[in-house]
Amino acid sequence: MRRRRRGGSVIEVALFVPLVVTLLVGMVQIGKITYVYYTLRKALFTAARYVSVQQNVNFCDDANAAIVAAKNFAVSGTSSEEGADPLLPNLTTDMISISIERVDRASGSLGTCDCSVTGCDAAAGGRPPDFIVVSIPNGYNVSPRIPFLTLDPIPLRPQVRTPFGGT
Repeated sequence: MRRRRRGGSVIEVALFVPLVVTLLVGMVQIGKITYVYYTLRKALFTAARYVSVQQNVNFCDDANAAIVAAKNFAVSGTSSEEGADPLLPNLTTDMISISIERVDRASGSLGTCDCSVTGCDAAAGGRPPDFIVVSIPNGYNVSPRIPFLTLDPIPLRPQVRTPFGGT
């Protein structure tokens, strides 16, 4: 004798489809987060390269024209503050940090360069830094949207280190 099975496959599909849709949307969101992280790293690298080849940059002054221009370049793709839209929503110049590092000749370790005559304050007669570090220390928040799941924003904290080539 044969049993009749009606509706069994409909129930299986009804149970399986939400799981598959959630997985697909999750994969798309992971791709979105990866894209945003790559875009942030590329913008920070561009700013680091911009400021690392400039001449007479005073890294001890956040209002230095080259540092302001590099931050604007990272945010909008232009060195000017006027009329440019940010590359990513809610990305501002206040989020970006530019710091300097130098290799300690005695120990060979890399450390933050202080703003003094013995450090990297070129205006006071210090030596130039070895590396420029551009980062977003407090993070750039990305909020993934996945159905049926409530997720907190993910802070992306990219950091880029490039050799200093200016004077």
